[in-house]
Amino acid sequence: MMRSMFAAISGLKNHQTFMDVVGNNIANVNTTGFKQSRVTFQDILSQTLRGASGPQAGRGGVNGEQIGLGVLVSGIDTIQSQGTLQSTGKSTDMAIQGDGYFVMSDGKQNMFTRDGAFDLALDGTLASASSGLHVLGWQANPLTGLVNTSVPPTNITVPIGAGMTGKASTTLAINGNLDSNNLGGAANAVTLSSTVYDGQGNAVPVTYTFTKTAANTWTVVPTTPLPNSVAGSSTITFSGTGQVATGGTSSLTLTLANGATVPGPITVDLSKITQLASTPSDLNSNTDGASAGSLTSFTVGQAGDITGVYSNGFKQPLGQIAMASFANPSGLVKSGGNLFAASANSGTANIGIPNSAGRGSIATGFLEGSNVDLAQQFTNMIMAERGFQANSKVITTSDEILMDLVNLKH
Repeated sequence: MMRSMFAAISGLKNHQTFMDVVGNNIANVNTTGFKQSRVTFQDILSQTLRGASGPQAGRGGVNGEQIGLGVLVSGIDTIQSQGTLQSTGKSTDMAIQGDGYFVMSDGKQNMFTRDGAFDLALDGTLASASSGLHVLGWQANPLTGLVNTSVPPTNITVPIGAGMTGKASTTLAINGNLDSNNLGGAANAVTLSSTVYDGQGNAVPVTYTFTKTAANTWTVVPTTPLPNSVAGSSTITFSGTGQVATGGTSSLTLTLANGATVPGPITVDLSKITQLASTPSDLNSNTDGASAGSLTSFTVGQAGDITGVYSNGFKQPLGQIAMASFANPSGLVKSGGNLFAASANSGTANIGIPNSAGRGSIATGFLEGSNVDLAQQFTNMIMAERGFQANSKVITTSDEILMDLVNLKH
């Protein structure tokens, strides 16, 4: 008689746990990056009244007799499915599409989150807007722009307003078309005004003069205003289809009156020029150099690469956001504040760059919403309520049976 009461009591307790989990899921329906939990049950030890026996003496086998002793919560699992992405339009808001977690740090330990509501802290570091935890990644070399992801990740600094010294030109690319119907000679020469930069970030004007000297053959002569001087004349020839056949690369050597340095001869790429029927000829150029400027904004690519945009139009890598993946993401432990911590069953964090090794990509200007399915949660709420109600009815019925048993004496 008492077994039914104890079984029902376990049902009451564990369905209350079920309801607690459902309530927490619904409470976090609008929590950024929240992952809903799921309750699973298992039966407790059963009491064996009679063991099973096999066939013998012409009789068939006999099944065992067991009475269950109640229910137990077997697990409360975290469902790590993708939440809906919500557009915010804020450049420091980031959402992960696919698997992976942002790596956060308080300077002592690493934690992990899907909440990408970031902002720039007072010191220029990328951090969580709510907790102040730093977003980890790798800083780019300010001279080369290269990022070394083989070292442990650190805080990422985006120094808005910081200046950059001028970047000396090392390459100059000239593109466009030279009219194949050009009659040739100095009177029909084609000129292109270009700009390169010295080691101090000063703009140095260079004029290229293209003169047709024979069929499919052009001389290329650079000049610059005095007192500067320049050397680097060359000849290019075109094939019968109007593509560069020879002379696709030349060099440009500057001698500057202001004493500024240039790393060396500037490589001039002429290979993209064509000679087709087009009047007039149309040429343009671009260089990798830049004048002095200041950082005005930045962008974050899908692979977590941070690129700074300067007032002089120059773009330069600033850093790389790190992302972590786990062998068993469901084994992560919720730590509050939309944070997860690694556990013995989640495995160690595999930290690397987004869009690689199974890690997802980053969407800038979006936040990931909760993955709570309200329809499922309300259904679970009904299941928890009815389960609790049914178990309470078992206790009431058992009590009435006990009362009848006690009243047998009267």
